[in-house]
Amino acid sequence: MEPETDVEPQAYAEELADALVGVLRPIRRRLRAGLTVPRLRGAEVELLRLVEARPGIGVSEAAKELHLAGNSVSTLVNRLVRDGQLVRETDPADRRAARLLLTEAAGARLRDWRERRAALVRRQVDRLDQADRDALSAAIPALRRLADNLREEADRP
Repeated sequence: MEPETDVEPQAYAEELADALVGVLRPIRRRLRAGLTVPRLRGAEVELLRLVEARPGIGVSEAAKELHLAGNSVSTLVNRLVRDGQLVRETDPADRRAARLLLTEAAGARLRDWRERRAALVRRQVDRLDQADRDALSAAIPALRRLADNLREEADRP
């Protein structure tokens, strides 16, 4: 089903992608500017968020979820363990496997990041008129479905 716009489908897709990048990039930049600790790379943040959502996840499973090579995730894990962000425990069911857990410092860091992100977005949304706030609110379910579709496509061989 094509979107109901006056814009050609290709141009619509490009405009949507550009708009999303135009929102996300300044959010990332502003959040980075307020950091008091060394910046984490995108894949490191993704791994920490995954471990937060699924404590005890294994390295192989994390690699699959993140669509990264196992050795890449192992490198990320080693760095995050060294930096005090992750704990790697031996899986009691399989002594060869490791289970990943967040450290308290990493949990606090993720909470702080979420709080600062929400405050930043809230301040900017509050500057919009009611019609724009309503339009953004109405778009959230569709944006979530779009994100799900993109993840599903990434999961296909």
